[in-house]
Amino acid sequence: MQIRVQKTTHSRLGSVDFSDLPFGKIKSDHMFVVDYSNGQWHDARIVPFEDLMLSPANSALHYGQAIFEGMKAQVDEQGTALIFRPDQNIKRLNLSADRMCMPNLPEDLFLKGLKQLIQLDIDWIPSGEGKSLYIRPFMFATDDSVGVKVSESYMFIIFTSPVSPYYSKPLKIKVADKYVRAFDGGVGSAKAAGNYGASMLPTKEAYAQGYHQVMWMDGHEFKYVEETGTTNVFFVIGDKILTPALDGNILDGVTRKSCIALLKEEGATVEEKRVDINEIIEAYKNGELKDAFCTGTAASVVHIELFNYKGQDIVLPPVAERKWSNFLHNKLDAIKGGKSSDTHDWIVEVVNENIGVSA
Repeated sequence: MQIRVQKTTHSRLGSVDFSDLPFGKIKSDHMFVVDYSNGQWHDARIVPFEDLMLSPANSALHYGQAIFEGMKAQVDEQGTALIFRPDQNIKRLNLSADRMCMPNLPEDLFLKGLKQLIQLDIDWIPSGEGKSLYIRPFMFATDDSVGVKVSESYMFIIFTSPVSPYYSKPLKIKVADKYVRAFDGGVGSAKAAGNYGASMLPTKEAYAQGYHQVMWMDGHEFKYVEETGTTNVFFVIGDKILTPALDGNILDGVTRKSCIALLKEEGATVEEKRVDINEIIEAYKNGELKDAFCTGTAASVVHIELFNYKGQDIVLPPVAERKWSNFLHNKLDAIKGGKSSDTHDWIVEVVNENIGVSA
């Protein structure tokens, strides 16, 4: 499929203060858009970033057929744009689409549109410690109907945003003891918009108590750790690294799987299992809880300062003493920024090609 390109005539690039990049607030000049109707994707285009016109009866607004992804791009010392593992994001987007009864987007179309968009807005990729171009692909239903049924039309969009780090300091986390993110048979493993809507109230309540995020537990016993509101989670107990297994209730994080691969290559013992919170508390009491950290595209690798469980603050060791989370933070940043060899073929370079322009 050919991608029609309409370049903006009024770039906003010159008005951006790249020393102040609040996460997600500033949008780059262009977006990639594809429509779906009559059983096929069509009209692929890159156009200036603009507001959408939607019917008040838009079915996504009423019934929640909406999914999204998150990626980042950086530039290396030669000025080449680098995208981290986009092939994994389109695979996960389509898995989310399957669960939400939405059409799959062809992987080649996704990658072609993504590369052309990044190439066009390459000057929007910020430089500096922890800064990047955040990439937001998403898909939503577009039927103009309030009947409860699967939509017959959809829109897929990618837009980008220059950002500073999502978290600027280690996290204080509240362990959930009332609300639940996901249940067996639900949509916990899908990156569905409704998952995040349901988390807003618990997160707001945790924030009011002085915490940055919620650590979600299983919905049956509030005993097994699942993930936080924005990340997967890892614990280091003695010489083992534990992370919740993919049981259908948590997201198959791209950063999560990358960290597991790097840890195993470094000789670490990583166990993907049901993580009992009581095991974590017991390790803390015995002085064996060496580290706890979160992983995600927006967050990268971020340390947990403490988590509160049933009124008790479990305080982690100083960041400087944490072997594995510091190793992962430095290693991943080096790979993403082109400062370390990419032995896994995780990085996709955006080469300079003539993408053409059409009205």
